[in-house]
This record gives sequence, C-alpha cells and structure tokens, in this order.
Amino acid sequence: MKILVVEDEDAIRDLITINLEMVGYEVFSAEDGLIAKKFLESESVDLILLDVMIPGIDGFSLIEQIKTSEVPVIFVTAKESVLDRVKGLRLGADDYIVKPFDTMELLARIEVALRRYNKNEDVIKFKHLQVYTNQRIVKIDNKEIYLTAKEYDLLFLFLQNRNIALAREQILDRVWGFAYIGESRTVDIHVQRIREKLCLKDHIKTVFKVGYRLED
Repeated sequence: MKILVVEDEDAIRDLITINLEMVGYEVFSAEDGLIAKKFLESESVDLILLDVMIPGIDGFSLIEQIKTSEVPVIFVTAKESVLDRVKGLRLGADDYIVKPFDTMELLARIEVALRRYNKNEDVIKFKHLQVYTNQRIVKIDNKEIYLTAKEYDLLFLFLQNRNIALAREQILDRVWGFAYIGESRTVDIHVQRIREKLCLKDHIKTVFKVGYRLED
C-alpha cells in the first residue's frame, strides 16, 4: 500500500512516515502542495494524508485539483473548527483528523478508509501465518487454526501495529471496547493463548510495565 504524506512540518512528517513504514506501508512525502500535485501527476497512491496549511497550494485547494473517486484523502491538520471540518468533508475528504493526534487512531482511520475503498488486501502474511481478513480465518501451512472472536481481533490488532508497543489499556479499548468492565489480566490470558496456538512466543514480546509488541 502506497501513502502520500503532504505536510510542511518536518517533525510531524517524519513521525507519520516512521509509524506508517513500521506497519508495512510504502510512504512518499511532499512538503508543499505544488510538489504533491506534481508527484500525483506521474505516480499513483492508495491514500493521501493532507495538511491544510501548506505552502504552494493549500490543502483545501489541492484536494479540489487531485481528488478522484479511487483515492481516499484524510486531512491531518491543526484547523479544528467545525466550519473547517465541514469544508474539508464537503470538498471530498474521507476523514478529518485534528493535530495533535494519537498514532494508533491515525492508523485505525487509515485502515478504515482503505477498507471502504476495498484497497486492503484479503490476505495478511506474517512469518508462518496467513490471515484471511474477509473470512476471519488464520492458517499455518494451509491448516486452519481455530481462534475465538477475541483472539482473532487481538491478533489483527497486533498485525496492524507491528513493532509498536501497545498498552494493556489500549488493547482492552480496541478489542473489548470502551464499555468493557474487567481487569487487564484478560489481555494477558488472551496473549498467552495466541502465542501458543500460533507459535508466536518469539514474536509477541512483553513490554515491561506497559503491555505487548508484535515484532516483525
């Protein structure tokens, strides 16, 4: 999957790029609207992350020139007023994220946008695993491995956040939901189960006093 990051602040552009590359995206970047427009005239991407206040051509003007029905655009901007959000969405943006943002939220919104456009691959491969996302099936050497619904959701969360440390509280929120009433020990139990079922003991690492990380 190819993503173009259009952002004039070096620190933010680098942060987004690093996090996207860590989970397997191919990332291109542009520091202003003119460079982005020129790039898109010769290259195709699967998604665009676009700041509004960029030099050359601002984000609102750029989206009018580059937006197609095949490529999702997500605004990532400091402009937080309702009017700005409405304007961005009316111009064709698929989502609107206000800075500062949480990296996990950004990744989740990208995932949703790609899925909406049917750009996500049906099969995710990791080491010895094949994960068929449409069917929610996991196989090892073409042999299906039974997982409960929560075990599958937990595995999918790890796969979408490879090499990123996930706190137990974050995992509870993403897999069990904000309304879940229980203790974080539930996470430990499910991690242990998928480690054993899927032979991932060497890849799902415990992060001391934080949670877990799936290492690629």
